[in-house]
Amino acid sequence: MLLIETALVLISLLLAVLCPAIGSQSFNELERVFSTVARRRHLTVLMVGALTLLTRVAVLPILPIPEPIVHDEFGYLLAADTFAHGRITNPTPPLWVHFETFHVMFHPTYASIYPPAQGLVLAVGKLISGNPFWGVWLSVGVMCAAITWMLQGWLSPEWALLGGVLAIFRYGVFTYWADSYWGGAVAAIGGALVLGALPRVKASLSVANSAANPIAKYYFSDPLVRYALLFGLGFAILANSRPYEGFVFSLAVVIVLAAWVLISNRRPYRMQLKRFALSLALVASLSTVATGLYFWRVTGSPFLMPYQIERRTYAIAPYMIWQPVRPEPTYHHAVMKKMFVEEEMLGRKDSGAFTGIFLRIFLVWSFYLGPALAFPLIMLIFDLPRSSGLHNINRSTGALLFIAITSAIGSLLVNFYSPHYSAPATGLILLLVLLSLRQLRGWGRSGLFLARAIPIICLISFAIRTAASPLHIPLHEFYEFAWYQKGPPSFGKIAVEKELQNIPGKHLVIVHYTPDHRPFDEWVYNDADLSNTKTIWARDMGPKQNQQLLDSFRDRTVWILYADEKPPRLDRYTKDFQGFDSK
Repeated sequence: MLLIETALVLISLLLAVLCPAIGSQSFNELERVFSTVARRRHLTVLMVGALTLLTRVAVLPILPIPEPIVHDEFGYLLAADTFAHGRITNPTPPLWVHFETFHVMFHPTYASIYPPAQGLVLAVGKLISGNPFWGVWLSVGVMCAAITWMLQGWLSPEWALLGGVLAIFRYGVFTYWADSYWGGAVAAIGGALVLGALPRVKASLSVANSAANPIAKYYFSDPLVRYALLFGLGFAILANSRPYEGFVFSLAVVIVLAAWVLISNRRPYRMQLKRFALSLALVASLSTVATGLYFWRVTGSPFLMPYQIERRTYAIAPYMIWQPVRPEPTYHHAVMKKMFVEEEMLGRKDSGAFTGIFLRIFLVWSFYLGPALAFPLIMLIFDLPRSSGLHNINRSTGALLFIAITSAIGSLLVNFYSPHYSAPATGLILLLVLLSLRQLRGWGRSGLFLARAIPIICLISFAIRTAASPLHIPLHEFYEFAWYQKGPPSFGKIAVEKELQNIPGKHLVIVHYTPDHRPFDEWVYNDADLSNTKTIWARDMGPKQNQQLLDSFRDRTVWILYADEKPPRLDRYTKDFQGFDSK
């Protein structure tokens, strides 16, 4: 797919040089229609969101509802199941060591280690339709709509609509944000709200407003108040989806706003500034109290995140690059030791200076840009010294570059990276691409042709990706897959779970791993309410300790799963079984 898109970009470049006027009449007509639609700003935002949802539904025959595969997905699904049951967390189950697993904490409570935002979204899908996937579906629709709204604050309606459509092509259908339970869209929504509110807040602060009395009906009718509330809502979403990256992104945005207030020639009205601060403080206070309450119920302290408990309990690899390696703790299971001592330390080693920077640049390029969207950015970078120079960059573009550079530096300070870590900056990345395209249009007829060709290339690439299977176009398997890739293959857990669903009664499955088991293929994940769930998954700890499970769950049919056989084999458990997952 990348080769195809690269070829399309090169063909467009050749056409721009040889015959830049080709198709200009058709492009002019298309742009007139596009402009007419884009002028209806509110309708455009809704339209982009609805188009995202309809497109994802339309491709269900070739991209069906996904099954969870990655560790993180099961962690988020536990949070969703907990919230869907009307609880913040769950009591620690008896014999919890048998159920110990990745990205789940068991003390002081039984809960997902992740911030609650993604779990809440999945819970909405589960409550509405019985399947958490529809929460994912809604989140990507809202994400593309929010990005469109954000772009309207910085660009003309036509460019904003184009950015919303590009968001659908690149992030709204074929990525793991839309085809797994891993997340990404929620943090992108938060970042879009923050970045979209920024220019609107700046404009409102410097305009006198007759609604100066902070009484309810006047207070909430003030556009500044609405933008401040959206500003704060974006901060709250980021704090509860990607806390670290969201903090870095938000800090950069706040610095930009503060700099404008201090140095701008158009000083904000004092009353307007007070109203903005009051509105922002209102949302921030409610968000802080809610987040602190969540932490307190889950960890016992409003200042202690569940994620911190997991790192303290199991991890030896530090999260930040300057932190030392921690002493190795005692592990109850060989597979967990293998993950935290071997796999994570290998990942930390790969995040070294040169390798880590190169890898993260590649992941950002491959997930967010690809050849087509990277092309205008590259052209602009090469042309900048010749045309205008860095000193002629306007303040708005300079502010955006400052936010982008700050976010990029922040991502280099952690030992691990996946594309959804940069999700708060999704709208910002698209905005910089669109600014580059707009600049490209000013480079004569050739530049105009290229600026028009890039969105068409994205559309063609999207269509080819949709038809990749019948066209026999190979798709590379990848965990954090972009629009041109496919996700990791199933290791069989959901298939076995469905098999057990069709067998009457309740079940207890004791999972047996061989010493060379791949720790990324993890079977031991359970629902929030173990006592009432159809199937409980537990680790094989040898006949003596397994007997404790049998005694505790006498009402269940007990099975032994040989997870590393091809295919995995499920047998009735017998007391003379001798294998176990040794330390």
